[in-house]
Amino acid sequence: MAPDALASVATDLENIGSALSAAHAAAAGPTTAVLAAGADEVSAALSTLFSGHGQAFQALGAEAALFHQQFTQTMSTSGAMFAAAEAANVSPLQTLLDAVNAPVQAATGRPLIGNGVNGAPGTGQNGTDGGWLIGNGGAGGSGIGGGTNGGAGGNGGNGGLIGNGGAGGAGGTPLALAGAGGTGGHGGSAGLFGSGGAGGAGGNSDVGTGGNGGAGGNAGMLFGAAGTGGAGGRTDSITLPGGDGGAGGAGGMFSSGGAGGLGGASVSGTGGTGGAGGAGGMFGAGGAGGGGGTTNGGSGGLGGAGGTGGLFGAGGDGGTGGHGSTFGGAGGAGGNAGMLSMGAGGAGGAGGESITPAVGIGGAGGAGGNAGLLFGDGGAGGNGGFGPQTGGRGGAGGAAGILTGSGGAGGSGGDGLTAQGGAGGAGGRSGLIGDGGNGGNGGTAQGATSSVGGAGGAGGNGMLIGDGGNGGNGGLGQVRGVTGTGGIGGQLLGLDGFNAPAASSLGPLHALQQQTLNAINAPVQAATGHPLIGNGANGAPGTGAAGGAGGLLFGNGGTGGSGTAGAAGGHGGAGGGLFGSGGAGGTGGASATGNGGAGGAGGDAGLFGSGGTGGAGGRAPASANGGAGGAGGNAGLFAGAAGGRRIGHLWVEPVLRAQVSVRPRG
Repeated sequence: MAPDALASVATDLENIGSALSAAHAAAAGPTTAVLAAGADEVSAALSTLFSGHGQAFQALGAEAALFHQQFTQTMSTSGAMFAAAEAANVSPLQTLLDAVNAPVQAATGRPLIGNGVNGAPGTGQNGTDGGWLIGNGGAGGSGIGGGTNGGAGGNGGNGGLIGNGGAGGAGGTPLALAGAGGTGGHGGSAGLFGSGGAGGAGGNSDVGTGGNGGAGGNAGMLFGAAGTGGAGGRTDSITLPGGDGGAGGAGGMFSSGGAGGLGGASVSGTGGTGGAGGAGGMFGAGGAGGGGGTTNGGSGGLGGAGGTGGLFGAGGDGGTGGHGSTFGGAGGAGGNAGMLSMGAGGAGGAGGESITPAVGIGGAGGAGGNAGLLFGDGGAGGNGGFGPQTGGRGGAGGAAGILTGSGGAGGSGGDGLTAQGGAGGAGGRSGLIGDGGNGGNGGTAQGATSSVGGAGGAGGNGMLIGDGGNGGNGGLGQVRGVTGTGGIGGQLLGLDGFNAPAASSLGPLHALQQQTLNAINAPVQAATGHPLIGNGANGAPGTGAAGGAGGLLFGNGGTGGSGTAGAAGGHGGAGGGLFGSGGAGGTGGASATGNGGAGGAGGDAGLFGSGGTGGAGGRAPASANGGAGGAGGNAGLFAGAAGGRRIGHLWVEPVLRAQVSVRPRG
């Protein structure tokens, strides 16, 4: 118990004693001299009895008051002695610390040991730095509000050798119907051990642009988390954009980069761009890009790019594009893995969805990041967003390392409603040993007689040992989309992917290789249901069929087929036993009257390889629920990246007024 707590208790006891004494005094007269109710003997006896009880109670109360006074005095004395003892113990240490800090503070403006001071709210003051040796940086003060424009938030102070950076202050909000929101302050950086401070959020605005978020602070050079970027500010303007999200801070030697901040929303302008993920430290992964801001009247914001991995780190995933009116925002590109990393490139972010009937176009999926120079898998491309007219195209898969690794799978094209489904992304090339990435499935088109399904993406080529990737399924429509061209198998050993060019067109040696492998595979396929070498078959579109598993030695799992109306998409097939990536899950079937179908789960990888991306949930009307997104597949036991989980589909209200509601369903 602290000295001030003891003093407070003693004061409370004194107040209680005073209240009891006053109550006893008020009750003394009526209770110690009780008048007889009459002149008879019984009344006189009762009066004497009650008066005696009152006098006895007053005597007992006097004894209790004396004890209370003594106890209160003891508590007061104990509190004073405790405070004196604590002051005697602390004072020499504080005096010594002040003596050490004084010359350092005078010479550098920063103490040796101690925390920095926070900036005052509403001033935009910077937080001061923590002590050189030990101390956290102070938080930046929020920006000045109520002016023509919102003031910038203060930057967070830097931490000491051991200490965290301070958070950046939020940007100020201007007067109503005035200017732009203030920029958020940058987070302070840590020293050797500690976490970077988060960037401050951008200020909101009624009619101006939203303020940009502040960048996150860098992590400690050895240990600690990097700071996240601040979110961009919102605007209620019908033409101006939301603020951009702040970039994530850089990671330390063993830590990942910080995530980028979300882009700010706009009522009818463009959504803000998501902040880029921070670069990873030497052994850390890049940070994830921030999602783009949403809008009800313009284009969704772009997703932020994933951060580059450190020398031995994987790339960060790109941010999701923002949902928009005419155009969905494009997903951010996945970050590249570090030069000597065995990790995968980051997955591209999914494209945002569009909500304007007949003319809306879905956002494109972001490209997957490339693997390191020598080893690792390419990142999967992001899925394209839904568009009432045209679906967004899927992002291309990233390239594998030169020596070993499989190419990233192309993203699936987004569904289109009246005109065309989005094209699937191309699969990435493999390393000398590894499989080419599967091409993404084309999106479904559900319009009138002129609607065309999206083209499937081309499969990536194998190099020396490994299979070519499967060509993606063409999307369903009144006119079905073209199936993607399959990749060519490795020159030494490998089977061509589904829908590859005729083997004879690539020369007699290649034709002989393919014939031999097919002959070897036939009895193994009949006995086990899996080929020895080769990819699993793709599930047929519109059936919800699962993709086949890759070969017992190597091969990619096949992609799941899209679901029938309101039914689930097929699960992606598992990757091959030694190496090969899991197949992507199929998109859940859309429904015009009921709930949308769930997306299929991505397939698991083998020993080396990346899990498949989960399929998108199917669309549904406003009165029902959109389908849940499919779970991503597990990464390989030794190397690879886990597949991303696809977020469930959105449903869209009809455009009946200027402000359109967009709500997640499922």
